[in-house]
Amino acid sequence: MSEQKQASKTSLTGAERAAIFLMSLGEDEAAEILKHFGPREVQKLGTAMTSLRNVNREQVSQVLNEFVTAVSEQAGFGVGNTDYIRKVLVKALGEDRASSIIDRILMGGSTRGLEQLKWLDSKTIAEMIRLEHPQIIAIVLSYLDPDQAALVLEELPERIRFDVVVRIATMEGVQPAALQELDEIMERQFAGKQRLKSSSLGGPQAAASILNHLDSSIESAIMDKISEHDSELSQRIQDLMFVFDDLKEIDDRGIQLLLREVTTDTLVVALKGADTALRDKIVKNLSKRAGEMLLDDLETRGPVRVSEVEVAQKEILAIAKRLADEGKLALGSSGEEYL
Repeated sequence: MSEQKQASKTSLTGAERAAIFLMSLGEDEAAEILKHFGPREVQKLGTAMTSLRNVNREQVSQVLNEFVTAVSEQAGFGVGNTDYIRKVLVKALGEDRASSIIDRILMGGSTRGLEQLKWLDSKTIAEMIRLEHPQIIAIVLSYLDPDQAALVLEELPERIRFDVVVRIATMEGVQPAALQELDEIMERQFAGKQRLKSSSLGGPQAAASILNHLDSSIESAIMDKISEHDSELSQRIQDLMFVFDDLKEIDDRGIQLLLREVTTDTLVVALKGADTALRDKIVKNLSKRAGEMLLDDLETRGPVRVSEVEVAQKEILAIAKRLADEGKLALGSSGEEYL
């Protein structure tokens, strides 16, 4: 197989493979499948469908073969489904990112009222909740996906952002009755009827995920206030936010875009403190010659102070965050590519 053909196959993202699969079906069949997706998945699939260009027969065959293989390898449906779902999601998304999704899947009910919010734009959601108690706002934002929650938070008055984020970070879950009541309030607004039985929302990880999607200036202002209010909580959130090792979760195209804006010297110093998996990912997304030169530089570079490594890593993270703010790459998109 030629290198060009191999590249065309391996460069497809999860969303693109799903889009090719759906487009290979009839309209009715594809529509039935889409009914089972949430708003974020529908948006991602729609974007992937519109961006596909020059898909060849070999790529379509590859996607269909992968689907058939995946289905044929699954056996014992109905036996240990809960453990299977948990293991697959954790393996695909990581423990922290998968936990909230697992809770929603396994909680035995649905959240029609709160779920409907995910189909609204951020300004509409902000208008609906801006006069609610900050604790109610915190619960609602915890239920939304982090990127959508961040957009809603930006629309809220600056005076309450800090309070809301602190409440999210210190939330240890929501009593089923309270969440059910909130869901019913939202449900009445959308004329829904289903209710929720149980859930687990909030916590430092939820706050960190939302802050990761905020504009850097807004994020810094909120974190400064949290630090003044509770330095220990601030550190816990900071530890869970996007860190250098998380670059492994950015898809290959995002890594390539990032590397174009990072100097070789900064990259070498930053990678002095990186694990093998991240180094391999970086090298894989460079040309063969550039990758070899980078490895040589890493090998011949003398000892580097930890403080210098941290500065270099923060510089690269700042670039990644800026590119994410500009919509040019998605932080942690690796896990999210699987629909």
